[in-house]
Amino acid sequence: MPYTYKNQKAGPKLAYLSIFGTSQIHLRDPYVVAMWSAVFPGYGHLLLNKYLRGFSLVIWELFINQMIHLNSAMVYSFIGDIQKAKDVIDIRYMHLYIPVYIFAIWDSYRTTVDMNKIFLLNEKDAEAIKKLVIKPFEINYLDKRDPISAILWSLTIPSLGQLYIHRIFGAFFTLVMTVVLVHFSHFIEAFHFLLIGELKKSSQVLNAQWLLYLPSFYFFTLYDTYMNVVENNKLYDTEQKKFLRKYYQTNSFQLQKGIKVK
Repeated sequence: MPYTYKNQKAGPKLAYLSIFGTSQIHLRDPYVVAMWSAVFPGYGHLLLNKYLRGFSLVIWELFINQMIHLNSAMVYSFIGDIQKAKDVIDIRYMHLYIPVYIFAIWDSYRTTVDMNKIFLLNEKDAEAIKKLVIKPFEINYLDKRDPISAILWSLTIPSLGQLYIHRIFGAFFTLVMTVVLVHFSHFIEAFHFLLIGELKKSSQVLNAQWLLYLPSFYFFTLYDTYMNVVENNKLYDTEQKKFLRKYYQTNSFQLQKGIKVK
């Protein structure tokens, strides 16, 4: 039996399109991923599309941080009240925090290195992905989107940028996190009092323990949304090249250097 294209074994998949979003393996900087894990355990894994592990670590960080009162202790240490920082920390849970924190950084770095190797080894032979998925409750398709639009929507409410790029799980989790953090930190009330000039009331109403989650959460969402738009656009270009080569380029096609193609 002659060896033809149809006889070839299908290559590995480096991307997957579903009604819940697009997951893919692509080159990432291990140090950047590890840095986000250091900022907040779980963020690095979310960048790698490892959602179960990432969501678990994020929830664990919220739980253990609240039990320790770590953010409150950090605030007191920032203002120089070291004794109050020591008093507010609950040492019963302190030693549960450190191992998981270090593991999140190490595991995200290790996983990034491994996924980069997988990408480099299989990039040329990777199988084309399905570009359109239609289900009763949702439709998803591969296309190019504007990174600036994604950032602008994320600047309003963090989950909107993820909805723009069709990351359903990420958007739902981010929206729930946004509501929880804003509610318990009283950020909206404090911002309202700040706008009308009541600075003292604005600072009094804030809950520092919950407020310190917001900066890392907000900026991570911006970075995550922008990065995924850029990589999804690269995936779209790659799939278009594969499609054009398969259906519109003959096996005998050669690009001659120095000859102008009209």
